Amino acid sequence: MKPVTLTTERLVLRPFEPADAPAVHAACQEPDIQRWTSVPSPYGVEDAEQFAGTVVPEGWRDDTTYQFAVVSRADGSLVGAMGLVRLARLRTPERQAELGYWTTREHRGRGYTVEAARAMLRWAFRDLGVERLEWHAEAGNEGSRAVARSLGFQMEGTLRAQLVREGIRRDVWIGSLLPSDLPGEPGEPGAAAVAGPGRPDATPYLPYPG
Repeated sequence: MKPVTLTTERLVLRPFEPADAPAVHAACQEPDIQRWTSVPSPYGVEDAEQFAGTVVPEGWRDDTTYQFAVVSRADGSLVGAMGLVRLARLRTPERQAELGYWTTREHRGRGYTVEAARAMLRWAFRDLGVERLEWHAEAGNEGSRAVARSLGFQMEGTLRAQLVREGIRRDVWIGSLLPSDLPGEPGEPGAAAVAGPGRPDATPYLPYPG
């Protein structure tokens, strides 16, 4: 996959670059990021350099993860990270991916994560042909769940003992978003008009009536 850049009113979503490593390292010292995400703990400079300089470009090249740095259009500061992960089923009949994100402490509470995610969702549904987008979070991560709900994800339940962290099995919350769940912006069609039932190559959906 050739890396792309997405823009919103306040943000730019672009692939991480080696020069982002210091900002990534600083952001990932925050305890909540280490607690609720899969970043190493403790998080060292080498971890940030490997992520920005190796992991991200390899993910784009190998179609395994599409990771974006979310940066402010006003001053270029790092707002957070957002990506599509677990892409093994993106180009199979399932056409499925998973959305992941974290936000720096100083930029929380301003709606940046939802704003960035909406741009990501439209790209995933319209350009990549995703037909089911999942969200996973360790049970108890209320902040991540609040963002997912704001985006329209439907909570589907709890995967018991699905995550192994620090030698302990933990429960995971799961939600999903379909193209038809995503509303259009004013003056624009919803994602369903491009990636939903009206798309010529869309897979028909037969929901269970019960």
